[in-house]
Amino acid sequence: MIECLLVGLGGFLGSVLRYLIGLMYVNTDSGFPLKTFIINILGAFIIGALSSIAIKYNVNSKAILFLKVGLCGGFTTFSTFALETQELLKNDRVGVAIIYVTLSVVIGVTAVVLGENLFKNL
Repeated sequence: MIECLLVGLGGFLGSVLRYLIGLMYVNTDSGFPLKTFIINILGAFIIGALSSIAIKYNVNSKAILFLKVGLCGGFTTFSTFALETQELLKNDRVGVAIIYVTLSVVIGVTAVVLGENLFKNL
């Protein structure tokens, strides 16, 4: 039961952080969903860093649930990514959609690797 509460609390905090970033003004004249992109790349970096730190310091499994599943799960937003991609396609912004999907996947995976490697030797 405590595990569920920890995931829920982490998810709450992650969702609030995502909401606050969503309030920031960003020029979106290009149609590129920059805020969601930044949130997902940042979340990928954080989860990579947390994975590395957890292994190196043998972090408590409850803390991992709170941080990785709760906080990062609540912060990142694949469903919004998918919806924004679909809206770009529906509005004949195929080029922007392809760039968005490609950059999100490539830079997202790179961010996980970077996060893991930067925090591996702490």
